[in-house]
Amino acid sequence: MINRRTMLSLALGTAGAVAARSVFAQGAKTGTRIVFLGTKGGPRVGVGASNPANLVVVNGTPFVIDCGMGVSRQLVNAGVPIPSVKYILISHHHSDHNLEYGNLFYNAWAAGLSTPIQSFGPKGLEAMTRSFWETNKFDVDTRIADEGRPDPRPLLVAKDIDADGVVLKTADVTVTAFRTPHPPITDNFAYKFETPDGTIVFSSDTAYNPKLAEFARGADVLVHECLYVPAVDRLVAKTKNGSTLKKHLLDSHTTTEDVGRIAAAAGVKVLVLSHFVPGDDPEVTDEDWTRDVKKNYSGRIIVAKDLMELKLPV
Repeated sequence: MINRRTMLSLALGTAGAVAARSVFAQGAKTGTRIVFLGTKGGPRVGVGASNPANLVVVNGTPFVIDCGMGVSRQLVNAGVPIPSVKYILISHHHSDHNLEYGNLFYNAWAAGLSTPIQSFGPKGLEAMTRSFWETNKFDVDTRIADEGRPDPRPLLVAKDIDADGVVLKTADVTVTAFRTPHPPITDNFAYKFETPDGTIVFSSDTAYNPKLAEFARGADVLVHECLYVPAVDRLVAKTKNGSTLKKHLLDSHTTTEDVGRIAAAAGVKVLVLSHFVPGDDPEVTDEDWTRDVKKNYSGRIIVAKDLMELKLPV
């Protein structure tokens, strides 16, 4: 039964979310902000949090980081016109990070896009882009002829990343890639955004990697994936391939305690926990996510929620 206090809490939560989207729309032309579009790690689609995706907006220019299933809808929910996206960055080629890559661009085109979007990602992104157009050739050609739309194919400019270093530099932003291990994947990149309002680092999916702390040193915001071991144990207990899945998860992700070690060594101002592994266990609380982090990191911790915004400077 929903009591009066619960109803009031839900009402206030809804009002807060609406207000956040309204503020985003009004302030989108100046400053820097992060919107956490999808915070659940992994490919499973459920009724709760959306699959991995983040958004950085700098002086009105949107950068999408990863394209898990649902990213287009989450951009709409965040009040961001999809055709306004200028850059897409893919961290690695797991499906929960690239499954909606081509479709995000297509949805921008269907909504009126007529200017280029540049995309960056590990080796294979250029081939994936070509394959997307091959798969959708009939629909695209039909809509060009039947609806008078511009040819979208030249508008998606993809570039493979094969080494660490600066991958994108604009008047406002410098984006640097850093390879970090996510076994068995080696072509996997963390990204650093240096903006007029501060520096943001996205860890990507990663095994515990002290070198990542060096890459993130002094950042204003570190957005780091995290794994909560007790919830993983509950997950694998009800999964047919449980033992194999557990080995993969523990080998390729960072426990909450180790996330704290990274944040402390990097000396970041704010640590944002996201890409939760698992991200759909209703028993896990915010306190569970932060408890072991605090063993090593004493700074500000934010447990990300879908469509939450963080404005810089922090």
